[in-house]
Amino acid sequence: MNTMKYKGYVGSIEVSEEDNCLYGKVLALPHDTMITYQGETVTELREDFYGAVDDYLAYCKSEGIEPRKSYTGNLNIRLSPDTHSKIASLAKQAGISISAFIRNAVEKQIAGMI
Repeated sequence: MNTMKYKGYVGSIEVSEEDNCLYGKVLALPHDTMITYQGETVTELREDFYGAVDDYLAYCKSEGIEPRKSYTGNLNIRLSPDTHSKIASLAKQAGISISAFIRNAVEKQIAGMI
């Protein structure tokens, strides 16, 4: 999926052949927050995306509420060298990357909480 970024927000780029236009939405926002945009060209789509984000931020400011942000899916964590080494060893034994090992462990932990 193609995306674009603006002020910390990540937006999708979709094509509607039926409507002959481009459209998208800001990704990874809570379900109660939807920001959409559209355009006939990439330039129009980008401008509408920027405008939609700016409008959302202005609305939040006028209402005195904290704007929600997109999550990119990238997370940097700090581990001790010993923990890093153990994870690397366990990931290698499992035949997966360190990132996949950590992702699986976190997803398993979250699933156990729900």
